[in-house]
Amino acid sequence: MIQPIYLYGSEVLREVAKEADLSQKEELTKLITDLKDTLVKSEGCGLAAPQIGVSQRVVIVDGDVMADVYDYLKGFFRVLINPVIVEESAKKCEYNEGCLSVPGIYADVVRPESMTVRYTNENFEEVTETFDKFACRMVQHEMSHLDGVLFTDLVAPIRKKIISKKLVNISRGRVSTRYNAKIK
Repeated sequence: MIQPIYLYGSEVLREVAKEADLSQKEELTKLITDLKDTLVKSEGCGLAAPQIGVSQRVVIVDGDVMADVYDYLKGFFRVLINPVIVEESAKKCEYNEGCLSVPGIYADVVRPESMTVRYTNENFEEVTETFDKFACRMVQHEMSHLDGVLFTDLVAPIRKKIISKKLVNISRGRVSTRYNAKIK
């Protein structure tokens, strides 16, 4: 079911999400379906459970919406339950990021170029996988949500100053989105 996306200023976005209980397969399957439905409706490339108001360590990423820019993302879709970074590269790269919870704001963010993550997938199997390029960026961005970190926290200080008024407006509900959104 399509859920509203919580916007900047919502408390749930600043919480460290709780580990998902893998024994609650029915609940988790419903959460994953809600995340997928909401992501499709919002036309984003990733979504974390806190963004729909659920403080659990579950994220999804869908590269198909970026495949016109990064052809290697065609068919790239992952569900990551309780993801843990096993290793990340010392080499960093910079990409321009945006976020469904921070509509209308985009900024360059420096993150590791690649990383290895251990997680449980939607079939409740443990997986260890290495991500690089923009796939790595999508996974990193969504995993940051699980720790209460937004991409705007990671931008250069001068950029933070430039976007601060827009962030205040979003937190006060002075923003328009093409998807159902809320602040709580």
